[in-house]
Amino acid sequence: MKLQAEIGDEEFQLEIKNEGGEVFADINGHKYQLEVSEPEAGVYLLKNEGKIFEVFISPPKDARNATHVRVGGSEFEIKLIDPKRLRGAGGNDEHADGLAEIKTAMPGKVVRILVEKGSDVEKGDGILVVEAMKMQNELKSPKSGVVKELRVEEGSTVSAGDVLATIM
Repeated sequence: MKLQAEIGDEEFQLEIKNEGGEVFADINGHKYQLEVSEPEAGVYLLKNEGKIFEVFISPPKDARNATHVRVGGSEFEIKLIDPKRLRGAGGNDEHADGLAEIKTAMPGKVVRILVEKGSDVEKGDGILVVEAMKMQNELKSPKSGVVKELRVEEGSTVSAGDVLATIM
């Protein structure tokens, strides 16, 4: 998966691969091989070259906000951008009157479905949770409406770009 990260005025190019429990990261050409574990929600242990880093992550309120990250005594506000999502992105009112599709940005596993078909939802409500690279990501409704379709079940494996649910 390729991402861009913004920390303050700096921009970083990231490529992350998960292969057999190990994570390979390339950050602006610097390569890292990591062992990653999540002992509790929002807390990650990263092992690199015999050193262990404890990382605390507070997810953003919505996709437009930065993620708060603390590593040791350092704290960062990191905005992650998925260039694939930008290609098809419209304005904030893109789904205002039509069908909105909730898609996953990366391969993973559906660990929780938070709503039922026919449920009324508000813009920003959690719809389902997908685990990818040992991180759980809550996918939220891009608009207020009714859950028209749930195309997955808990435990389903999903690929990047798969439509998981639709909101009308």
